[in-house]
Amino acid sequence: MPFGCVTLGEKKDYNQPSEVTDRYDLGQVIKTEEFCEIFRAKDKATGKLHTCKKFLKRDGRKVRKAAKNEIIILKMVKHPNILQLVDVFVTRKEYFIFLELATGREVFDWILDQGYYSERDTSNVVRQVLEAVAYLHSLKIVHRNLKLENLVYYNRLKNSKIVISDFHLAKLENGLIKEPCGTPEYLAPEVVGRQRYGRPVDCWAIGVIMYILLSGNPPFYEEVEEDEYENHDKNLFRKILAGDYEFDSPYWDDISQAAKDLVTRLMEVEQDQRITAEEAISHEWISGNAASDKNIKDGVCAQIEKNFARAKWKTAVPPQPPTAVPPQPPTAVPPQPPTAVPPQPPTAVSLLPPTGVLRLPPMGVLHQLQKSTQHRLPKAAMCLLPRQLCLLSWPRPNRTAQPRGSSRYRPHPRVKEKRLPAPPRRRGARRPA
Repeated sequence: MPFGCVTLGEKKDYNQPSEVTDRYDLGQVIKTEEFCEIFRAKDKATGKLHTCKKFLKRDGRKVRKAAKNEIIILKMVKHPNILQLVDVFVTRKEYFIFLELATGREVFDWILDQGYYSERDTSNVVRQVLEAVAYLHSLKIVHRNLKLENLVYYNRLKNSKIVISDFHLAKLENGLIKEPCGTPEYLAPEVVGRQRYGRPVDCWAIGVIMYILLSGNPPFYEEVEEDEYENHDKNLFRKILAGDYEFDSPYWDDISQAAKDLVTRLMEVEQDQRITAEEAISHEWISGNAASDKNIKDGVCAQIEKNFARAKWKTAVPPQPPTAVPPQPPTAVPPQPPTAVPPQPPTAVSLLPPTGVLRLPPMGVLHQLQKSTQHRLPKAAMCLLPRQLCLLSWPRPNRTAQPRGSSRYRPHPRVKEKRLPAPPRRRGARRPA
């Protein structure tokens, strides 16, 4: 039944697994994310194709929380630039979330396939994202994970719309938020500095998206050697805290001043001075004719291919069925003399280390950063799994290893009731029986 579990947790509202398979044909897994597996599903009654997200409850509390959160948020929203919720099933072991199927390409792939790409194309993309975010902010919803990977075209038509996906980190803003999350290159300074934050973090992320779409470079990018990832991590967060980015030449030479002005307003370090989504929609570069029509595709695509490890250039080869090879007679191979291999110069690498893990520096480095910046740095270790940030709290001290007499872990003494002193007794008076 549609939206089978409204209360998300009561046993009487659990769906049977057969209810899912009776209504939908689930295909093979097309993508695996940190919290869920994504299938392409077909409605048996209508023949329509949908996207199905499957969350396993046994994977932990964070997975269950992400699934519930995405269901709650998606039930609240209805906007043409947001993927709509179609159906929900909650069994004893899984959450099944059925969404509209976006058959278009990601923005990166769309840019690469265009013969002509200009500021006006970027303005059209940013305008749609701003309209969707302004709608979310009107409902006091903070997305918290806006990035280019979460922006896709709805279909493959020429004038297809942009839709936003992935709402498992979205949060209702009931007061300022303190929990840091997101993708490091898109984090706002107040999130890196472990300050309380709200809707302005989405506007900062849109500024980062706009910067990348216009230049092909991340705003806080620098080339590093393989053995210097720790310094790169430290420099990344220091630059974010200070808002240390530039409109470098030659990448920004052909970009209009109006575009640079909007990026500067969206990426304002002080969140209370940052432009809102509604105000950005009224900017001349979005609603006016300030966006240039000059072709910037060659420069942007060259930098995108250099800086971003996209699936278009690093596609995993699927396993191939084994083929029968007739046995060959062994042939004698003459020994080859060893050849000297000349030393190779070190090569610059991309933002992400080979393991795909980006970490904040250790506490000693955090204290050094704290002295060089006015912002307060996190007291937790933030770890980036592939395209996803999670929190790992610092380990608490082992209480069992402390001596029993240690006052630090001694339980608080129970407060005794105060008793009034007994009245003075006269000499010779008998004690009460």
